[in-house]
Amino acid sequence: MSDKLIELGYNVTATDIKDRGAKKFDKVFDFLEEEIQPVNCDIVTNPPYKLATEFVTKALDTVTVGNKVCYFLKIQFLEGAKRYEELYKHNELKHVFVYSKRISTAKNGEFDKYKSTAMCHAWFVWEKGYKGKPTIDWIY
Repeated sequence: MSDKLIELGYNVTATDIKDRGAKKFDKVFDFLEEEIQPVNCDIVTNPPYKLATEFVTKALDTVTVGNKVCYFLKIQFLEGAKRYEELYKHNELKHVFVYSKRISTAKNGEFDKYKSTAMCHAWFVWEKGYKGKPTIDWIY
């Protein structure tokens, strides 16, 4: 993901819990375990789905007001009373961009190992300090 963002002209700091072979990789970094000072930047990532709530919560605690937290997740991430209380009730979710077609995804970039496109995915975009209802749109 970082390579594509750089190709599109974005200033990127690429970190992950392990080096996955990106062209630009800054450092091994455990986002959930490391203490992070507030940052004036956006966070864009695809976290492990089972830890997504923790990743979003920490990211929102990390960025400053006006910055975005963008996560690629399964559409089912919208479900759940506990998740509603922890993430959605506070109204910082600004946009959900749903893929209109199923796309290929693969754990750790191993596309040969994961052929299924049975899951629906979306980009969830929180904006620190945003108050209001989220909008929904589609990626064609």
